[in-house]
This record gives sequence, structure tokens and C-alpha cells, in this order.
Amino acid sequence: MSEALVTLRDLTKTYQRGPEKVEVLHHIDLAIPDGDFVALMGPSGSGKTTLLNLIGGLDSPTGGEIEVKGQRIDRMNSGQLAQWRGNHVGFVFQFYNLMPTLSAQKNVELPLLLTRLSAAERRQRAEIALKLVGLADRGKHRPAELSGGQQQRVSIARAIVSDPTLLICDEPTGDLDRQSAEEILALLQTLNRDHGKTLIMVTHDPKAAEYAKRTLHLDKGSLVGQTAAAA
Repeated sequence: MSEALVTLRDLTKTYQRGPEKVEVLHHIDLAIPDGDFVALMGPSGSGKTTLLNLIGGLDSPTGGEIEVKGQRIDRMNSGQLAQWRGNHVGFVFQFYNLMPTLSAQKNVELPLLLTRLSAAERRQRAEIALKLVGLADRGKHRPAELSGGQQQRVSIARAIVSDPTLLICDEPTGDLDRQSAEEILALLQTLNRDHGKTLIMVTHDPKAAEYAKRTLHLDKGSLVGQTAAAA
């Protein structure tokens, strides 16, 4: 693997709950190499989604440093973070967050509306992304006309259409049956192995974690070790 794409140094996150301060993440140090596929596991309340949101620029830390591809995103303001996310991060969530009135192709095109690409270029990129996730023949279908697994494939196409540096996946198979889940996990694995995408995936499912290159465990806001997953 190459040098670190994501580096966390002494990362902490504290929330104010009434008069009490609650430290959700405790002094996290972590390096994620370019081309890695990391599964992040831990019990509910362990800080998994908080850590994912910090790496993806959806939240800011209370202390410590977050460096992604040489950029200190912990120093960015909300406007800079929004622009950075648009350029560098693709998000895949448990619930697909598709626009019900738009076709699959138009849903995939949404992140490109913030770019200077022409309508023809946006359409071409969306078609390529849909082909990559195996939905070249479903571009005109609306979400209600697609299965859950197909809707998640559309959301993955949307996440990769702008060729992001990093794919952030929060329980991407949590709402799917086992067969659909395995198809989505195999697709994520292909994006990592064949297309060089760096993935960080939160999951509660040990079988899902097996698709990653390694697994990190969070417990009560601290990293408690890591293991290599099955190839």
C-alpha cells in the first residue's frame, strides 16, 4: 500500500449535554493508506459514526488533527468543508437518500450540478457510473421502480460519479436482505480492488467486515486493536 491518505492525530470529540461534557472519542491516532478498505466495528454508542463523520468532513473535532490527502480539514470552516466534501468524498448511507421524483440517472447526476460540467458531460458521467454498478439498463427508472439493492447501487453510483478521493459508507447493507447485502459488499470490494477507491465502512455485521482488508474496533470512544480481514 502507498502512504497514508487519512491521518488522525490525538483526535477527540466532546459534546455538551446539558451541564455535562461527554467525550465521545478519546485521543484517536490512525493512519489509513491510499487504497485501503477499512471496516469500523463496535457496539452502539462507541463513536463509530462520529469518527466517520469527522473523517468525511461532516463534523469538526474538539481536539487533534485530521489530514486527508495532505489537507488539514480540521482547520477548515463550514464553507470550506462543504467545498472539500464535494470534491473529495462520496457518501453511501444505510437509507439510500434518493430523490423519488427523479430517474436513477438524474439522481446520480446530482453531485455534478455543483460543477461546471455541461448537461451532456453530466449525463455521460452518470451513464458510466451506472454501468460500473451494473445498472446501465435502469437509468430511466425511478427509485420506486427499483429493488432495495438496486437503489443502493444507484446511491453508490452517485457517490462515485465525481471520482472522489474517499468513499464513506455508514451501514451500507443495514437495510438489505442477505443476498442483496452480499452483492453490494462485492461491489464495494470491486471498487476498492479494481478501481483503487479507498473505503471506510461502519458496520455491525461481522460478515460485512470480512469484505474489507482490515477491521478496526471502537469501544467507548477508543480504538482497541485491528485485525486483517479475509481476502
